[in-house]
Amino acid sequence: MKDWEKESRRIILWIKKRVIEAGATGLVLGMSGGVDSSVAAVLAQKACPDNILGLILPCHSRLQDQRDAELVARQFSISYLIISLDTVFDSFLSLFGEIYRKPLPLPIANCIPRLRMTVLYYYAQKMNYLVCGSSNKSELTVGYFTKYGDGGVDLMPLAHLTKTEIWELAQAIGVPDTIIQKTPSAGLWEDQTDEGEMGITYLLIDQFITSGMIDEPSLSRIKNMIARSEHKRHLPPRLE
Repeated sequence: MKDWEKESRRIILWIKKRVIEAGATGLVLGMSGGVDSSVAAVLAQKACPDNILGLILPCHSRLQDQRDAELVARQFSISYLIISLDTVFDSFLSLFGEIYRKPLPLPIANCIPRLRMTVLYYYAQKMNYLVCGSSNKSELTVGYFTKYGDGGVDLMPLAHLTKTEIWELAQAIGVPDTIIQKTPSAGLWEDQTDEGEMGITYLLIDQFITSGMIDEPSLSRIKNMIARSEHKRHLPPRLE
């Protein structure tokens, strides 16, 4: 078991350093009501207590997710705004001759985190803030994030922690149990879950990361996910 108090301090100091080095004055981050964004928000608030903005950006989302995000914002004194993207997203769909339906086709679903990224960077540039991401090592390893969406951020303070470790850290820093115990979901449509979409559990992904010892066909599936998403983890290649 990690010393989570020590690790929290290390992350907070790292965040402070990145903000100073960038010549920024604070942080903006999306608050989804999930455990990852809640942990990132709490640590970001401790790093920049007077210069943090949480953006709750529902897009045909569950009302409970918004309420969970507001709960964390109030409990940890995080300034926040709620900006609904429903109308913008629907207008965007009309450009493609699409309508909102469940489940969303992946190219359409990925438009949601990309719209959120645009809003985050509007406020970041307006306020001279950095955009703080909340992706964890498990998701980054297998590529479970949207390129130029939730992957489009300035810093990722949780990228070294597996999902299992995020749950442990969340408990250590006082994130509400109701959020820790939620089924992980990107909130792209009702009843959408991370593990259902990936086709594999976080437990197996974390076992692969920590030991590499998992059974087939899970091992082959993870390796295939890593290979197919390799381009997401690098800047675009350039011809020299």
